[in-house]
Amino acid sequence: MADSALPSHLPEREEDPGSHLKWFLSGAAMIRTIPALILMTAHVGFAGLASQSGVTVGEAMFMVAAIWALPANIVLIGAIGAGYSILGAAVAVALSSIRFVPMVAAFVPEMRGAKTRKIVLLFLSHFIAVTAWVLGMEHLRNVPVKMRTAYFAGLGMTLTTANTLVVGLVYYLSTDFPPLVFAALFFLTPMYFLASLWGSARDRTVHVAMVLGLLLFPLIHHIAPAYDLLLTGLAGGAATMAYLHWTKARGRAS
Repeated sequence: MADSALPSHLPEREEDPGSHLKWFLSGAAMIRTIPALILMTAHVGFAGLASQSGVTVGEAMFMVAAIWALPANIVLIGAIGAGYSILGAAVAVALSSIRFVPMVAAFVPEMRGAKTRKIVLLFLSHFIAVTAWVLGMEHLRNVPVKMRTAYFAGLGMTLTTANTLVVGLVYYLSTDFPPLVFAALFFLTPMYFLASLWGSARDRTVHVAMVLGLLLFPLIHHIAPAYDLLLTGLAGGAATMAYLHWTKARGRAS
C-alpha cells in the first residue's frame, strides 16, 4: 500500500514514525496478548503429542520453527506414525497448509510500503499463520506504513521463537502431565481460531465458508476419512463461490 493511499488521519504519525527497533519491540510485545497465550497452550498439547509419538525434542522444535503451522505439524506426526514416504508426508503437509495462500495474498499488501523489498516480504511471509494473521490484520492498520515490516517481524518472530521454546520445555516435562490435560489445552486452539476468524471477517462470505465447512466436515469424514480435509475444502470452497456469484447477480438485478 502506497503512502498516498493511507487515510488522512495518519500523516502525523508518518512524519515521525520512530525507529525500526521501537516497532519491532512493539510487535514482540503482542506475545502477552490472549491469542498468543492460547497458541502457546496449544503447543503444550503438541509437545505432549510429539513426545508420545516418538518424535525427538529436536525434531519437534524444528517442526514448529520450520513449518510454523500447528495443524500441519499434527498432520506430519500422523504421516510419520502411519509410515508415509517423505514425498507422501510432504504432500499431506502442503495440502493442509494451502489455506495460507489467500491469507498471505491478503496480508502482504497491508504490510508492503512503497520501498519495501520483495526479499523482506518473502521472509516475513513464513511467519503468517492464523494467530499472527489475526493479530496483524487487527493492529497493522494503526502502524505507520514504513514500520509495518518491522512491527510484523517482531510479532511473527517472537511468536515462533516462544512456541518453539515452549515445545522444547514441555517435552521434557511431559511425563508429569496427564494425557487429558494435553488434550484439553490442544483443543483451545481450534476454538480460538474459529472465534477469531469469525470476528475478523470483513464480509458475510467468510461466515458462509466457515459454516459450510463445519456442516460438511462430519459428513465427508464419514464418507472418506482419508481425504476429509481436502474434500471439505473443495466442496465448501465451491459452495462459497456459488454463493458469492449468486449475491453479485442478485445485487446487479436489484
